[in-house]
Amino acid sequence: MLLLSHLLSAQESALQWYKGNTHTHSYWSDGDDFPEMIMDWYKSNGYHFISLSDHNVLATVERWKQIPAHPFRQQRLKQYIEKYGQEWVNTRTDSSGQTEVRLKTLPEYGPLFEEKGRFLIIPAEEITDGYQGKPVHMNAINVKELIQPQGGNSVAEVMQNNLNAVYAQRELTGQLMFPHINHPNFGWAIKLEDMLGLKGERFFEVYNGHPHVHNYGDSTTMGMEELWDRLQIQYLKDGKPLLYGLATDDAHNHLEYKVGLSNPGRGWIMVRANELTPEAIISAMEKGDFYATTGVELQEMSFDGKKLEVEVKPEPGIEYTIQFWGAGKKGGQPKVLKEVKGSKATYSLRKNDLYVRAKILSTKPKVNPFQDGDRETAWTQPVISQKSSGR
Repeated sequence: MLLLSHLLSAQESALQWYKGNTHTHSYWSDGDDFPEMIMDWYKSNGYHFISLSDHNVLATVERWKQIPAHPFRQQRLKQYIEKYGQEWVNTRTDSSGQTEVRLKTLPEYGPLFEEKGRFLIIPAEEITDGYQGKPVHMNAINVKELIQPQGGNSVAEVMQNNLNAVYAQRELTGQLMFPHINHPNFGWAIKLEDMLGLKGERFFEVYNGHPHVHNYGDSTTMGMEELWDRLQIQYLKDGKPLLYGLATDDAHNHLEYKVGLSNPGRGWIMVRANELTPEAIISAMEKGDFYATTGVELQEMSFDGKKLEVEVKPEPGIEYTIQFWGAGKKGGQPKVLKEVKGSKATYSLRKNDLYVRAKILSTKPKVNPFQDGDRETAWTQPVISQKSSGR
């Protein structure tokens, strides 16, 4: 018994927090920068893992990019050449006299940045699909082979078909991977009723830094947090697993920073894992051992099957409010179950609680926010009582 206790303590002490983003774009699709420059930004800004999730493509084929005449783009090309050298950068002139650059593949640029235990690039694709003009997008994280958009006869069917395709590849290859549904309110495309019947939906974006995704909804359409809670209630009542929320930046604009552009650094996840590998990161996420944030950092986050504890890593002069959100088992609506002013709070699940999650609000303004007036915020993943979970 003593040996087991020592082993468990050793495993727990080996766990580390890893900062990562699973949704961003480059010249491989509709981003405005070279993958090497983007990787350098994330690594230099304290990220441990990143997924370039370009639309319907994996960076494993030959692709040439015409560099637009815009001064920002031309200046970036100059900086790219200065940083990596003429021998690294392959250019040519097309029939119209414009400069084209061969984009480096992940096997080419990955070794420049990846370091064991420090920085990891996880292959990804944004499966970009739609139905009757409505954009239906889903990321496939740690995907091994390109997944073509599967289509369908409704928004719900398009999502389900693409979810199935990711899980089919996971089963066929034996490689851990997962899908997450992106920005449901982008184009007001995905409604609550479209997602209620999904099978295999475990992750979606509760926060996305792109300025056009309507994170907060409007007078007729619910925002991402309400959508998360309402899906959670129905999924649990249907016997489905917990639904986890991600924060991503969905960056497309890497050259100019301001509100109204899609910039890096707006949202990310913090994953607690025993090593920096795709397998360890995904395994931890599938257990809910991570939180989403736009800046608030947690000192501790724990759940013993009955009690959820949250402690913020406080910043001088910043005030925090910790809210515990949840719903009752008997048809209750999502609501704040408890609110604490301060950097540390605990919630003990009651018999009637269907689930509980924490939201941490700060008074610190978000630098380069999704929307003017935003404050740094974090969201823990929902938990259910040990008895309810069957563990």
